[in-house]
Amino acid sequence: MKVQHWGLAWGLAALCCAVGASAQASVLERVAGGGKLVIAYRESSVPFSYVDSQSGKPVGYALDLCLRMAELVRKKTGKKDMEVEMVPVTPANRIAMIEQGKADMECGSTTNNAERRQKVAFTIPHFITGARLLVKAASPIDKVEDLNGKKLVSTKGTTPLKAADQANRERLMGITIVEAPDHAKAVEMVEKGEADAFVMDDVLLYGLAAGRPDPKALKVVGRFMTTEPLAIMLPKNDPEFKKLVDEEMRRLITSREIYPIYDKWFNKPIPPNNTVLNLPVSYLLRDFWKYPTDQVPF
Repeated sequence: MKVQHWGLAWGLAALCCAVGASAQASVLERVAGGGKLVIAYRESSVPFSYVDSQSGKPVGYALDLCLRMAELVRKKTGKKDMEVEMVPVTPANRIAMIEQGKADMECGSTTNNAERRQKVAFTIPHFITGARLLVKAASPIDKVEDLNGKKLVSTKGTTPLKAADQANRERLMGITIVEAPDHAKAVEMVEKGEADAFVMDDVLLYGLAAGRPDPKALKVVGRFMTTEPLAIMLPKNDPEFKKLVDEEMRRLITSREIYPIYDKWFNKPIPPNNTVLNLPVSYLLRDFWKYPTDQVPF
């Protein structure tokens, strides 16, 4: 009797799984059926994904890559009239938007790590960075150890925030850590003296500082506190869509077509103020791109 009951239970479980799988169409199936492709963007992740204050439109390095993927989806599905919808996301809700199927790709500055891979998938990294500190130009703070007894801000839902909190607890540094809703607010808190430093990926700090009214009033300091491979975020259980994106990312890298796209955002004037970040491809990223893979050891 027990064997029969277990057999029935497994049969029902398998049926439920099959129904659930069939109820959620893949991205390519949905687009082929006339659906739209939904791209999630960030509002202040310069130069990866941000809103150009002059045009009011989202732009950036990661967005350019995602728009390449959108063209590929059009060709793959034969839907030349495929609509692309842009939806804004924050560090706090970006993973949920992909996990819940409210967006098909998140095109920003999201770190691919083991914890997040439990919920979502990532393609091959388009950038590798690390967390450092943004402070006022006149600040004596030069490294994280100088923050003892001071106030540190980071953006809610980010890996640098977790790293800073862990270091503070483990090393008993006595830092007051506060959360900002987005990167722009965190920079503003440093400018106004509401926080002594802002910890975030250094490339974002350079980009954010460059976009402020007085870029020279801020500086980036300290050693890397983390290693952050940034990648486009994808749905976890959609292998066909992921394979398409992975193959195109690998092609862009191995053909070196990605380099002019990179230079456009890191070595040439970018909107809205025509600032040049002057950040050539790092040795870390160049080495990683020799054998491009979505498998990262973090």
